[in-house]
Parts: sequence; C-alpha cells; structure tokens
Amino acid sequence: MLQRSFWMKTPNPMTTELPGSSKLSDTSGDTQVPTAAVLLIGNELLSGRTQDSNLAYIANALVARGIRMLEARVIADVPEEIVSAVNALRARYTYVFTTGGIGPTHDDITADCVAQAFGVDLPVNEQAKSILLDYFKSRDIEPNEDRLRMARIPVGASLVDNPVSAAPGFRMENVFVFAGVPRIMQSMLDSVLPQLASGPIVHSVTVGCNLGEGAIASALRALQERHPAIDLGSYPGKSGVLSRVSLVARGTDVDELETVRLALQSMVAELGGSEA
Repeated sequence: MLQRSFWMKTPNPMTTELPGSSKLSDTSGDTQVPTAAVLLIGNELLSGRTQDSNLAYIANALVARGIRMLEARVIADVPEEIVSAVNALRARYTYVFTTGGIGPTHDDITADCVAQAFGVDLPVNEQAKSILLDYFKSRDIEPNEDRLRMARIPVGASLVDNPVSAAPGFRMENVFVFAGVPRIMQSMLDSVLPQLASGPIVHSVTVGCNLGEGAIASALRALQERHPAIDLGSYPGKSGVLSRVSLVARGTDVDELETVRLALQSMVAELGGSEA
C-alpha cells in the first residue's frame, strides 16, 4: 500500500528563484506552484538561547496546502539586515512569513523594518489599539507606552488575529508578520491559511533497509534518472545507525510513487539487503 505523507524540500536558495512567483494570485486554480520563505528574526535564536520550533510548524502547514517552502533564514535584530532580507524574499517567493520582533521592547523592530522595506509609515493602528486596550482592561493591565508599541502597524497592512495574547500580527502584500512565541505564531498562521493559494500536494513513500548508503548509492542514482519527476533521498536510520537507511521518494503523482516504491524494494533485494 502507498503510505502518503507531506514533505518539505529546501534546496540551495541560489537555485530556487521563480520569476514572478510573488505575483501569484490567491486562487487555487493558478497553474503556478505557490512558493514560500520563512524569515526567523532574533538574536536569541542565533545565540542558542532559544531553540526554534516555528519553522517545522510553518513547513508542515504549508506543505499540507501544496505550497513549496524553498528557503528559510535566521537573522539577527539588525535593521538593515531585516529590511534587505524582507525585500529579497518578497520579490522571489509567493509568500514570506516572518517570526519574532513584534513585542513591546526596544529590540522588537520587525514592524519598523517591514514598514521601511515597503517605504510606508508606521503609525498606531486604531483597530489594533482598540484590541489591545480591551485586552488590557479585561486583565487589569496598565496600557503604558511600551505595550501600545504593539499597535503600530505599517500603512496599508491588514491585521492578523491573535487569539492568545491579543497583540495582532499583520499582512503587508505577500509578507506575513507573526510573533515569535510558538503558541501565538501557530494561532496566527492558522488564521491566515485560508487566504493562501494552494498547489498540488506532494506525497511520500518510505522503504527502510539494512544496507548502508554506500551500498545503495549507485542503484539509487540510476533509479532517480529513470524517474526525474520524483525526488529520491536516503537518510540514516534512527540514532544515526549507518547500516540502517530510509529510502524516501516524494512527488505529486501517486501512481508513479507506487511504481518507485516497488522499484526500491526490488533494488534492496537485488543488492542482498532486506527491508528494515
């Protein structure tokens, strides 16, 4: 039986540019495959103080909609670097998702940088301010100047709901700006998924074997050449055991995937191995 699962592929970003992809309309009938990039922002990620879990969540959610995530970057809280990255990614991909840097402190500068990238002002958004004031009042929190910084939204952006802690994210054209706290980020992403274009779903099949990668490399390469529309990969077994390998085939054509799965099983047997 063909066991299906979703996947993410992240090739070299220098080879993934799809001209005009950022102009893809939000309709599932578009013939182009929607693409995405993720921009993780925060010194705490680069120092190792915080371990990111947002990337995997975003990848899984996008893949489930047939959106190819082709690039991910982690950058520091440096304004010029954030502006440069936002502009580069939004021109290259259908969607860009940023996480982190929209809180109340001095180093929360993502909104400022996105506004600069688009060349617009960053005023207090009255709708966002009202949301925050209602939230603070219900919890007897003082709405000081720092907390109200979270109501600053670039001109022209639409708000992204935050059911967890009220402070909204926002969407500016094809750029979605989310909080870095995983629970909040997840709720924000879930709220915007219906807005996104969808593409053909990529499925995968896996054949485990008791052969090392060196034993199967040539045969796997030949199989890949016979099925260029399928992405084939080999991955060491659990705990990095080199004598146990998972052979994974990925593609949108489930019939061809089944053919490749049977070919992988035959390949393992012909090489003197067995499934594991």
